[in-house]
Amino acid sequence: MSTVPPPPGEVRRRPPRDEVRRALLDAAARTFARQGIDAASLDDVAAAAGFTKGAVYSNFGSKEGLVAALVDDRVSAYLDVGLAAVADTDATLPERARMLGDRLTAATDEQHDWHLLFLELWQRAVRTGRTDGPFGERRRELHAAVAAAVAAHAEEAGAELPLPAGSLATLLLALSNGLAIERLVDPAAVPDDLMGRALALLVSGAVPADPADPAGPGGPDHR
Repeated sequence: MSTVPPPPGEVRRRPPRDEVRRALLDAAARTFARQGIDAASLDDVAAAAGFTKGAVYSNFGSKEGLVAALVDDRVSAYLDVGLAAVADTDATLPERARMLGDRLTAATDEQHDWHLLFLELWQRAVRTGRTDGPFGERRRELHAAVAAAVAAHAEEAGAELPLPAGSLATLLLALSNGLAIERLVDPAAVPDDLMGRALALLVSGAVPADPADPAGPGGPDHR
């Protein structure tokens, strides 16, 4: 694995492979978000991480391999944020929705490049017609995971969802992305609590689940 040579007389330790991979993924997220995936070179990514291009090839094989790994990483990060936000299983469904919305809004501010990168990946997939590639595949996996989480939280809260869990997952992802974009452009137009209040309203029509209903919360369609 190649790294930038240290100054004369200085001995630099060889970083662990996981540390190198993490640094390259973080550098790729920043570089691709700001320059564009196709415009940025692997040399740009490697330099931003403090390595040479050989480190990228050693860990990801190619630029497309790096992009695919980055998509996986961002989807995992999104899920981690959501799971951490609604850890309080004693809260009502609207309260959980509000907590999730507030946490996603905070994540937008903490990780400014996150949604810039999402837009870059989205444009690239749509322009090339490769919606069945890594980005499209991981988005479908994310949607399924969010829908399953929505259904699970409704069941824990003893509530029947006003819409199928899959439909609520679509709305949640659309609100998350759309409001993040608006907040990046005009922060004052998107108050800190707007996302949370909107998500709480989406599930405010939830009613106590009928224990005799075999379909459970959300009806038969949890997709």
